[in-house]
Amino acid sequence: MRSTEWFKKMSFYQIWIRSFKDGNNDGIGDLYGVFEKLPYIRSLGVDGIWFSPIYPSPNADFGYDISDYKNIHPDYGDLEQFKKVLNKAHELGLKVIMDLVINHTSDEHPWFIESRKGKDNPYSDYYIWRDKPNNWDSLFEGRAWEYDELRGQYYLHLFAKKQPDLNMDNPKVREEVKSILRFWLDLGVDGFREDVINFISKKEGLPNGLPFIPAVNGMPYYKDGPHIHEYMAEFRDVCMEYDCFQLGEGPMTTVRSALKYLTGPDRSLDMMFSFDHMMADCLYTEYIHRPFDLRKLKKAFTKWQNALNGKAWNALYLENHDHPRVISRYGDGRYGIFSHSVPKYWKESGKMLAASYIFQQGTPFIYQGQEIGMTNIRLNSIDDYMDISSKTNFNRYHLNDTFERRLRRIHLSSRDSSRTPVQWNAEKHAGFSENTPWFFVNKNYRTVNVESEENDPDSILNFYRKCLELRKKSKTLILGDYREYFPRDKHIYMYSRTCGCTSYLILCSFSRLPVPFHLPKTYAGKAGKLVLSNYPKDSRKEIPGFLRPYESRIYKYRVKPIPEENQ
Repeated sequence: MRSTEWFKKMSFYQIWIRSFKDGNNDGIGDLYGVFEKLPYIRSLGVDGIWFSPIYPSPNADFGYDISDYKNIHPDYGDLEQFKKVLNKAHELGLKVIMDLVINHTSDEHPWFIESRKGKDNPYSDYYIWRDKPNNWDSLFEGRAWEYDELRGQYYLHLFAKKQPDLNMDNPKVREEVKSILRFWLDLGVDGFREDVINFISKKEGLPNGLPFIPAVNGMPYYKDGPHIHEYMAEFRDVCMEYDCFQLGEGPMTTVRSALKYLTGPDRSLDMMFSFDHMMADCLYTEYIHRPFDLRKLKKAFTKWQNALNGKAWNALYLENHDHPRVISRYGDGRYGIFSHSVPKYWKESGKMLAASYIFQQGTPFIYQGQEIGMTNIRLNSIDDYMDISSKTNFNRYHLNDTFERRLRRIHLSSRDSSRTPVQWNAEKHAGFSENTPWFFVNKNYRTVNVESEENDPDSILNFYRKCLELRKKSKTLILGDYREYFPRDKHIYMYSRTCGCTSYLILCSFSRLPVPFHLPKTYAGKAGKLVLSNYPKDSRKEIPGFLRPYESRIYKYRVKPIPEENQ
């Protein structure tokens, strides 16, 4: 049995290393840059780091196509430098979790190179081979099967062609996974974020998928597959020996499905990233887009909060390496801007968005650059984008649209917008590197950067610090029950967190105009203390009964405890 559930009190900072900080000035982010910036990360008030893949990789999917699970990509340093980062992080009180990508490898991994040679070698069944493919599409790049001339068969790739799926039904493959876990745990890492982990078990026979549903037609036969919990239990046994933390990524997962991973004495994960709240503007993929709908966002938040309360634990996030910047989606940036400017209410909406999720029940995750309000980049050609998913979707979907309309979809939704170099200062290359970075720097870096926000007590950066500090000091904001108010309101998200006699009421306006509000009956007429606001005290006065554009307020109340029989 694990000794503690330490992750519940924590918050994490995600590093997508290639764009974090270049420490050796070759234009690529690396572990030297991470080492330099560890004190900054600690200053945010977070308690841990999640590294997106830093293993050797040909970078067909920028690290999620791994060619060696037990080493460091030479662009980023080596194992000795990783140990220095790990040790320094631990000295600063930061946990470190790694990305575990075991649904697929790179086609340049030695296992696949050997597997291609034929059916009579030890690695033959490490991957999924067929003489005749089924009708599945991949999520990234065309059909899900690629013909290999050397072996004379097709291999399965649910993602890019250079990401062949592992055959987890082969016990030798599962032993390889356990060896990978032990390697990093023996080095001292504290846990894993497990990539698309609900895809690793495929239905026997690999039946044809649903017709006329592009990209996801085969998903019913590989999401939450027949042996998923059996295989996950094997990996859990290893992790339990080290009291390490396991966070799963569950694309398209439902609450009901997630609870099977997260509950009971035999649970296989501590938390799971869900995607429901990322579809409030239907930007789960680049080929579907509708205007942002706050009610849809609130419904997703509340569904997961209510379903997991008292049973499991939520992973809270608004940004990561797979989604465009949230101010450009759910904040004032959704009204459309160019990359060299920021929206009128950039600062207010960036801070409001922080309050909208950090105070929910769960463990908050902050993605690099989110804490300073970085926004989407706008490039003039699809050739300037690097992400394979963006390129594929530009060329696959809506081919009857004009070039401009197709490119606008990429501006709105490309993963590359979350992968521009972090903006450290207003100097050349945004202080990311002394040489030309591997990818474009957003032109608004002279306004949006760490250095300028450090010197502004009212900045987005310092508001994130205040939110994390308030959460950390409050048992109620960590463990308290969640309740949403006025779910049909199109402009305001209002929720409370209550534990014993203490309650916090969080108000968040998603409107760029003043909007009226009234308090729930529970709080009406009571004296609540305003403990945090995203507007400065010396700003223009509040309008009674109204929230200003993108205003957020957090009130603290003393309330009567709810009788146990009524809970």
